[in-house]
Amino acid sequence: MQRRIRHRYAAERRFRWLGLGAVSLSAAFLVFLLATMIGQGANGFLETRIALPIDLRAAKVDVPPARLAGPGGDLALAGAGLEGAVDAAANAAFPQQGGAAVLSDGAWLRVRDAVKRDPSLLSRPATIDVPVATDIDVALKGDGTPESEAIVSALRPRLSKGLNLSFFSGADATDPTRAGIWGALKGSLFTMLVTLALAFPVGVLSALYLEEYAPRNRWTDLIEVSINNLAAVPSIIFGLLGLAVFLNTFHMPRSAALVGGLTLALMTMPVIVIAGRNAIKGVPPSIRDAARGLGASPIQVVFHHVLPLALPGILTGTIIGMARALGETAPLLMIGMRAFIAAPPDKLTDPATALPVQIFLWSDEVAKGFVEKTSAAIIVLLAFLLAMNGIAIYLRNRFETRW
Repeated sequence: MQRRIRHRYAAERRFRWLGLGAVSLSAAFLVFLLATMIGQGANGFLETRIALPIDLRAAKVDVPPARLAGPGGDLALAGAGLEGAVDAAANAAFPQQGGAAVLSDGAWLRVRDAVKRDPSLLSRPATIDVPVATDIDVALKGDGTPESEAIVSALRPRLSKGLNLSFFSGADATDPTRAGIWGALKGSLFTMLVTLALAFPVGVLSALYLEEYAPRNRWTDLIEVSINNLAAVPSIIFGLLGLAVFLNTFHMPRSAALVGGLTLALMTMPVIVIAGRNAIKGVPPSIRDAARGLGASPIQVVFHHVLPLALPGILTGTIIGMARALGETAPLLMIGMRAFIAAPPDKLTDPATALPVQIFLWSDEVAKGFVEKTSAAIIVLLAFLLAMNGIAIYLRNRFETRW
C-alpha cells in the first residue's frame, strides 16, 4: 500500500511538472513572438529625416497667404511649382549624393504642410526636415546596400530620426516611406461596425428563441446541428458565399466595407448564437420561476430577468467572435478587399481594405522598407485584438453575477 501511495504521489508530481512545463513553453513562444514583432516593427514607427535648406522666395514659389488658408491651398502650392522647388533645393544641397534622389517621393508634401503652418516660409530661407528615400532609411537602420551606406555616411550630420506620424494618418502607397495604416484601420472599423450591427442582434435573438421558446423537435435539432457546424466551417467558405450572394447576385460594390461586414457577420453569427445560448442556459431556473410567480409574462421574464443576467456571457462571446473576425483575411480576399486603396474610405460603400489584408499585401512587397511596415502593422493589429479581449474581460467582471 505504501508503495502504491508513493507511485501515485510521484505520478501527481510528474503531472504537475508537465503542466508547468507546458505553460512555460506556451509563455516562451508568446514572448518570442512579441519580442520578434516588436524588434522588427519598432523601426516601422520611426522615419529618417534630412535637414533640407530651401529658399522658396528665390525659387519663385509665389502664393498669397490668403489662399493657403482656403480649401485650395494644396492645389495652389502644387501649381506654383513647389515640388520642383524642393527637387532643385535637394540637387543644390546634396549634389554628390544624388540630389533629389536622396529625398522621399513625399518630401515635398512635408514642405507643403510646413508652408501651410507658417506662410512666412514663402518669403525667407529656411531649413525643413523632410523624409529621405527608402534605401537611405533602410541603410541608416542597418540593412542597406554598400552604396546607400556610403551615402548615409556622407549625410549623417544632416540625418535624424523621429516618430512617423504619417504612418498613423496615411493610407497605402507604393513608397514605403509614405505608406500608412489609417486607410486599412478605418476600413477595418467600418467592417466591424457592419458586422456587429448585423450579427449581434440576430445572434442574440436567435439564441433567445432557441433556448426559451423553440419546441424540442427534429426541426429544432436540425437547426442546432447546423449552427454548430457553421461555427466550424473554414472562413474562406464564407468568402465564397459573400462573393456569390452579395457581389454576383445583388451586385453590391466590390471591395467595400459594407460587403466585408456582411460576409464577416455570416461567419460571426453562429459563434454569437452558441455563446448566447450557453449564457442563457447558465441563468438558474429559479429566476424564471420567481418572475412567473410574481405575474410576469413570458417576454418580461426573458427581457427583464434572463437577458440582463446572461448579458455578460453574451458580450464576452460577441467580442471574442468579433476579434476572430477582425483577424480574418481569406473572406475579405474573396470579395476583392485586396485592391490598392490610396485614400481612406469615407462611407461604407467606398472601396476599402482591412488591416489583416494590408499586412498580407505589404508582406508580398519586394522593397525592404515594407518589411518593418508589415511588422509595425502587426503590432497595431495585436494591440487592437488585445484591447478587444481586455474589454471582454472587463465586461465579464463588471456585470457577472455570482450565484
